[in-house]
Amino acid sequence: MSMKKLLCGLGVLLATQLLSGCASKPAPPSMAEAAPQPRDCPANLPAGTRCLGGQDSAGAFYLIALPKDWAGVLVLHAHGGPELGAPKPERVAEDLKRWSIMVKAGYAWAGSSFAQGGVAVRAAANDTERLRTIFVAHVAKPKKTILHGQSWGAGVAAKAAELYAAPGATAPAYDGLLLSNGVLGGGTRSYDFRLDLRVVYQYLCNNHPRPDEPQYPLWMGLPQAAQLTRSDLAARADACFGLATPHAKRTPEQRARLQTLLDVIRIPERSVLGHLNWATWHFQGVVFKRSGGASPWGNIGARYSGSADDSALNAGVLRYAADPEALRRFGQDSDLNGRIAVPILTVHGIDDAIAFVELEAQFRSTVAAAGQSERLVQSFSDDAEHSYLSDPVYPALLAELLAWVEQGEKPSAATVLARCKVMEARFGPGCRLRPDYQPADLATRVAPRQRP
Repeated sequence: MSMKKLLCGLGVLLATQLLSGCASKPAPPSMAEAAPQPRDCPANLPAGTRCLGGQDSAGAFYLIALPKDWAGVLVLHAHGGPELGAPKPERVAEDLKRWSIMVKAGYAWAGSSFAQGGVAVRAAANDTERLRTIFVAHVAKPKKTILHGQSWGAGVAAKAAELYAAPGATAPAYDGLLLSNGVLGGGTRSYDFRLDLRVVYQYLCNNHPRPDEPQYPLWMGLPQAAQLTRSDLAARADACFGLATPHAKRTPEQRARLQTLLDVIRIPERSVLGHLNWATWHFQGVVFKRSGGASPWGNIGARYSGSADDSALNAGVLRYAADPEALRRFGQDSDLNGRIAVPILTVHGIDDAIAFVELEAQFRSTVAAAGQSERLVQSFSDDAEHSYLSDPVYPALLAELLAWVEQGEKPSAATVLARCKVMEARFGPGCRLRPDYQPADLATRVAPRQRP
């Protein structure tokens, strides 16, 4: 072979390798993402706070807040929900307003609306990581980055940590993980009780759907073409239970049906309509957008108890088997593996009626199965609220987590409480942490069932 042909061949090979490398690696954040622009800050942020925002290359809106005397720690936030429909900038403005305590405590804050509506955990995790790279490329390189997930966003944050801070990672994207009131059982377990809600509701009320409407399997949530609105569903639930009627004016039948539902599903009255909404429109979104039109949930083998006649209830409720492929697909997106190589600190309201505290026991088992138990500390608060606990709790958790990250001082539920009591002097009262509390297994709250 001539030298000319050899050089030409090497040139073609080199060009092919270069093109292949460019195709497999994303462009650097500074090139791929536009710089954030100045934005107005919510009124409840401290004076001197600088806010930035924009829309990333995937379509997610985001906001960043930098306190005047920022010391270099970034709190990267993954919000709850999830929202249905297209992303909206109002979502991140509401999140920043709700979590202004982070900025008041001296931390920078950044939150994404997520680009995809509905239950898309991996996509939301990638949106969150994209925001971190925007911050690093265009704002500053943090000394430490704490990833905070709230509610459904706790599962998003845990998934992001599994993807970007797993054992063996040469440069983990995050230094610590803070999870509050988390939906941490994975999609294939966390929502079982909402299928239970649908079948028990239908057994008691028989109006979702009504007998004169097209019938469909309840795991579907709602057919794609259905025109049912949230006000329509609220009216149906009111007709059955009298939810919008003062208790004294409800009929005996309404009171009896409602009490049966509350006792069997083990939720308070105030959360019935919300869970019914989620078991309708969120189920619809999962089935038609995430699981190929089949059900990732089933209730074969579930034994319901708490009614006046459990035998009649269990014989009368509709039964469904989860589809193995739908279960696999949904689980691949939303279930957790616990392989996280950074410290994890969680907090959960004991009487949280939206995300049951028993989900923490499921998460603890997941982390233990991955061999990462030493990286997890859980704390619990004597609260029934889901969306927010109290102002001194979150700075206390962050301070304890950072001491673990930076000095190796692993916290305990007791040290978190002690730190919280100190924070009350600055942020007001609200420490209701219970160091003695341990959640029961999820199976004690949600009926076990057969799984493919």
